[in-house]
Order: sequence, then structure tokens, then C-alpha cells
Amino acid sequence: MNDLHTWLSEQHHGLRTCRTFQQKLETLGRDDPEQRGLCRLLSSLVGSYVEAFDEAPVPVAVADDAYHRLLTLLASIDPKGDASRRLADINRVAESELWQ
Repeated sequence: MNDLHTWLSEQHHGLRTCRTFQQKLETLGRDDPEQRGLCRLLSSLVGSYVEAFDEAPVPVAVADDAYHRLLTLLASIDPKGDASRRLADINRVAESELWQ
């Protein structure tokens, strides 16, 4: 997850970045089965954001807020945590929204 956070922090906050992020999550989930569930949840979270604005301009304030929420969420995930920490991370991602 740290690599994803680093990569994302260097990207523009547009929808194309979100789509690429989903591809990276798919690869990570395939390469690291222990992270597969979390990767799918993150991909779903980003996917709902992409679907909501696909083919429409995203207001800059909304895009900035969503980008920072995703960065904050990624920074809070501890992929090496014990089972209770990992479950807490999964639940936090499942409850999250990038935009409202």
C-alpha cells in the first residue's frame, strides 16, 4: 500500500489517474492474495467515483477533496498489521466515500 500511496501522491487528481489506480489495485490483488479483499474494496470505492463523473467534468474542489481523501485513506492502511488491524482497515475502506 505504501507504493500505491507514493505513486498516487505524485499523480494529477483526474479520472484517468483513478482508472490507472484501479489497474494497479488489480495487479496488487493478483500478486499479493493477502491484500485481494482490500484491493477490491478500494477499487470499488474509486470505481463509484469514476462512474459518477464519467464523461462529465469534475469540479476542481470535488476532485481535490476526493484525491486527498483517497491519499489519507491509503496512508491509514497497515498491510502488515495483525488480523484485528487489517479488519479495521477493511471496514474503514468499506465505509468510506470519496465524494458526497
